Amino acid sequence: MTKKGRVFSGARPTGRQHIGNYLGAIKNYVALQEDFDCVYCIVDIHALTTLETTRELRQNTLEMAWDWLACGMDPKKAIIFVQSMVRQVTELHTILSMVTPLGKLTDLPTFKEKVRENPNNVNYGLVGYPVLMAADIVLYKSDFVPVGIDQAPHIEFTREIVRSFNYHFNSNALIEPQMKATAFPKIIGIDGVNKMSKSLNNDIEIAATDEETAKLVMQMVTDPQRQRRSDPGNPDVCNVYSLQKIFSKPEEVENINVECRRAGIGCVDCKKILAKNMNDYFAPIRARREEFAKDEASTWDMLKDGAQRASVIAESVMREVRRDVGLPE
Repeated sequence: MTKKGRVFSGARPTGRQHIGNYLGAIKNYVALQEDFDCVYCIVDIHALTTLETTRELRQNTLEMAWDWLACGMDPKKAIIFVQSMVRQVTELHTILSMVTPLGKLTDLPTFKEKVRENPNNVNYGLVGYPVLMAADIVLYKSDFVPVGIDQAPHIEFTREIVRSFNYHFNSNALIEPQMKATAFPKIIGIDGVNKMSKSLNNDIEIAATDEETAKLVMQMVTDPQRQRRSDPGNPDVCNVYSLQKIFSKPEEVENINVECRRAGIGCVDCKKILAKNMNDYFAPIRARREEFAKDEASTWDMLKDGAQRASVIAESVMREVRRDVGLPE
């Protein structure tokens, strides 16, 4: 089957993934690999910009890889690898930094946000983060990058860097990627306020046990106006109900919608239904993950094989880049 173009996406190795990662990205990655030539990267060099210690970096990389594989990302259908295993990305990052104005980088909203989050660790790598991200994308002649609409400025900045490089060196070695707009659902954490995040400790891991999942679901914030079991609820403002619509059968969702509004079902019972359905949904994924986690060596071999395949593309692009810049090939 003819593929529709090459897709690139990368994610920091944050360890075990949560259901927000799954619904917001991983599930989409799995679907895309059927129709596109996909390149998926665990961007460990990016992680260095904000990590205080790298003690758990390798393990976090493995944990992420196991979740990806268990959820259906397939090394036979996509190239899956670790960023640092393809050395050409740092070479291209350096070259692209020569055609990127410093002022543009420090004016980016994401840089200012990172400075607020890490005021005591504003390093060169943090400033150059968008250039490294651009190198990640264009090193593989990526046609598309799947992102939410809020990420559009990042892709446009990458396109600007490509135009600057091609103009400066009279080159056509690099291509401008297109944004593949995707409606990533925003999954709220168990606190009912913030986006689900490991750093906020409001997440439910894909690999959590049935018991752990049930315990976390029972902590979820529901309709704040419903104080007593006898009070009618409003599912429209309930985070538990928003997940019911994803993990429960349509007839269950409709029944909960009706019964909650007339106090026919309480929040505890609603949470028990959600926990059971979530555990049923993730049971096969957790079983596959357990099998992958039994053999670390095979996982590293898979990632190295992906890196070798990625390196073939990368080196071909870098030969063009070196030639047009005037560097020895």
